[in-house]
Amino acid sequence: MVRACYNGGIRIFEFTNRGTKALNTFKKLVDYRNKYLPGLYLGIGTIMTPELALEYLQSGADFIVSPIVNPAIAEVTLKRNILWIPGCMTPTEISIAENAGAPLIKLFPGSIVGPDFLKNIKPLFPSLLFMPTGGIGFEKESLNAWFSKGAVAIGLGSNLFQAPTDSSTTDNYDWLTRRCQEISLFAPSS
Repeated sequence: MVRACYNGGIRIFEFTNRGTKALNTFKKLVDYRNKYLPGLYLGIGTIMTPELALEYLQSGADFIVSPIVNPAIAEVTLKRNILWIPGCMTPTEISIAENAGAPLIKLFPGSIVGPDFLKNIKPLFPSLLFMPTGGIGFEKESLNAWFSKGAVAIGLGSNLFQAPTDSSTTDNYDWLTRRCQEISLFAPSS
């Protein structure tokens, strides 16, 4: 699946830390990336503690994504010049993340807050960048709505990876490569 996304033009990929085998799988993915996917930034998501952040950084993570704001994670990542992307849903959480040094905020869940929320809070935090995730559709209208309201990136998860119902085979993931090629056309150029 990562290779299919890469072939479709994706160069930033977040692996989700879920399950007891996540760290071992991530290490294998880092090795695969290093051998076959030049230029791919590989990060880890669902990081809730500084200890877990450090473990993944030592395993080769290029960036850390959290569903929460935990300033202790900023201490582990930012002092190593590693991007930390905390998840926020309220202006208070965004302010805490900003004060901890986060340059990029994960608006989560995006399907709940919506593009107009971003439009309204962005002027409050002019130095921050925003990336909605969680329930975001990969359709042109959905992506354009977010980018037009100020998103600099969009995190696509399970919606991106659902094979089309008319797909005769999902084993080769050609459908995913095509989907990634299509969505990369909607991203802002700057």
